Amino acid sequence: MTLQSDPKALVILSGGQDSTTCLYWALDHFGPRQVETLTFDYGQRHHREIAAAAKIAKIAQVPNTVLPINTFSALGGNALTDKQIDVESLPASAPDLPNTFVPGRNLIFLTFAAAYAYGRQIHHLVTGVAQTDYSGYPDCREETMKALQKSLTLGMDFSLTLHTPLMFQSKEETVLLAQKLGALPALAYSHTCYQGQHPPCTTCPACQLRAKGFAMAGVVDPLLATF
Repeated sequence: MTLQSDPKALVILSGGQDSTTCLYWALDHFGPRQVETLTFDYGQRHHREIAAAAKIAKIAQVPNTVLPINTFSALGGNALTDKQIDVESLPASAPDLPNTFVPGRNLIFLTFAAAYAYGRQIHHLVTGVAQTDYSGYPDCREETMKALQKSLTLGMDFSLTLHTPLMFQSKEETVLLAQKLGALPALAYSHTCYQGQHPPCTTCPACQLRAKGFAMAGVVDPLLATF
């Protein structure tokens, strides 16, 4: 695709470590005045991440819009939207997937993001999905993103590029990238903990993966440094 002279980008900002890093990647790649963010209120158990996204967008001085889509909470069956399920207490319906997998979440997020972008003539979507150091989610894989980009472009007759800066980055590499991009101050306000705790629980899979990345990178997690 031929880039416009002033391409604009929409970053899906969850308020977590990866999406925050991707926001700063977009700022570096497209320029600060060309970036805005989109956050989804999808019925997640812990609304702290929505507040985290708003705070991070404010620090980065970019617009942040919250879209309500509560269908996932109605569907239930996973630990991120169903209060009756504890993280890792039950297997997911598909073999080898943790119960934190929300079926179709990234597909739905990117479809709504594309529709939002369409009305604003934004041709670039940025998301923090990665198939390295992830939990096996099939909607985080590169082949999924390529197929979805094609479907969205055809389905709306609108040129879209899905950017996945972290696709093949380990958590260590993601931390080093965040450091390089100047994202560490914003990461002090990010939210990763599956238990919704602040300070983070440090024991859930998300907290452990985050801690591993910072430890391997030899960087102090700015979130923990605030406590």
